Amino acid sequence: MKATTADQNTNVWEGGATRPLGASYGKMMMWFFILSDALTFAGFLAAYGLTRFKFIDVWPIADEVFTHFPGIHGTYPMYYVALMTFILIFSSVTMVLAVDAGHQMKRNKVILYMFLTIIGGLVFVGSQAWEWKNFINGEFGAVQLKDGKIIQFVNQEGKQIALADFAEKNNPIVQHTRNNGLWNEKGATTSEYTTEGIIESFKHNPEIGIRLEKINPETKQKIVILNKAEALKYLEQSARVVEGANLEVNEYGSSQFADFFFFITGFHGFHVCSGIVLNIIIFANVLLGTYEKRGHYEMVEKVGLYWHFVDLVWVFVFTFFYLV
Repeated sequence: MKATTADQNTNVWEGGATRPLGASYGKMMMWFFILSDALTFAGFLAAYGLTRFKFIDVWPIADEVFTHFPGIHGTYPMYYVALMTFILIFSSVTMVLAVDAGHQMKRNKVILYMFLTIIGGLVFVGSQAWEWKNFINGEFGAVQLKDGKIIQFVNQEGKQIALADFAEKNNPIVQHTRNNGLWNEKGATTSEYTTEGIIESFKHNPEIGIRLEKINPETKQKIVILNKAEALKYLEQSARVVEGANLEVNEYGSSQFADFFFFITGFHGFHVCSGIVLNIIIFANVLLGTYEKRGHYEMVEKVGLYWHFVDLVWVFVFTFFYLV
């Protein structure tokens, strides 16, 4: 058989009928990466789905967890998450326009649409960080029982109220300094409330009840107990005060929900940040006229594939965590 010449080999990877699936080598490798990454996300989301199904009766209700909106306190559940999703999807549209402008060799339009894509990505990452901050800080506070269950507090209408609405702060936090302790060592986070103080305040507020983390299968809402004597039986098993969420506890309910939330949304956020960095690098090359000199904007198309993948994954994350 006649040996393949250099020109023929070039045709195999850069054009002609023999190139794999009609794609260049670079785009083929990007598709391989996307496929492997998609399987990783699929595994994470499958694990989340199985865990939620197993603990479906105590899983936090998304409408009660993600209620924050800038400037508005807990009024519009998941509106901000929906806005974040719209911004990310819109950035995918601008990326499509940038790729199309590249095919037409319209450098100025590529610059414009890539700039808008980068801005959309930055806004999304900033919004996700803001959502994390609210989730970590919490809003109402709760009590964790000795068996790990979470008890929240409600008014007579069954609406959740914060610890600050009825309990007194009787556990002042003192920062470690050279004068009063081991200033160079870290300690566990301490709440300004104590379980004893919360129970005493609860006893003196007859209009307050508790809400279990268990969901009533008929109403699809958390079980509320307004009977004082019955509620105190639960509170007597209090182990500690919980404010916010972290990898150990979660004031909204199951700690596993927080674990999955931080891991999966954090992993996706890392992908978005990586995509922003790649977009900035490609954007700089467009400004320098690198691809104009090459005669094509294939690099814009390659990074566009990755960006569309990141957007598509968020649709699944949004569905699993916020909608289902």
